[in-house]
Amino acid sequence: MTLDALDDLDRRILNQLQHNANLTNQALAERVHASPPTCLRRVRRLTELGVIAKQVAILDPSKLGSTLTAIIEVTLDNQSAEKLQAFEEIVLREVAIMQCYRVSTGPDFVLIAQVVDMPAYHALVHRALTAAVNVRNVRTFFSVHRSKFDTRLALD
Repeated sequence: MTLDALDDLDRRILNQLQHNANLTNQALAERVHASPPTCLRRVRRLTELGVIAKQVAILDPSKLGSTLTAIIEVTLDNQSAEKLQAFEEIVLREVAIMQCYRVSTGPDFVLIAQVVDMPAYHALVHRALTAAVNVRNVRTFFSVHRSKFDTRLALD
């Protein structure tokens, strides 16, 4: 499905849910100016199509003591499909690694990790990255201030 395949009501529903996925169906219907049964059908359809991947609570890491955000570049020795997949499987097992991107030009991967402190970061790097056989280089940047964080996609 593409953005063009969404009609105006679908976009209004998705925009509202991106702001607050806790809305009741009744409240959502009122905000998008649709009947509750229509709204419920649309949300179910968007979920079945995978447009709505999941609904989650976004936690504030600083309130939970996880204050170190690491942006990690990883370069592999061998970039064969099997080696890339093997590295991704290692990353998938690590709960501290919140995002993993295979990128072009430069490193092979960019990872976003959230850890409690520097010893936790070192343990993560040793366990998941430097102990991996195919990792050539790891370069990390530490966030000193987050001025923007958003999960919403622009639908306009």
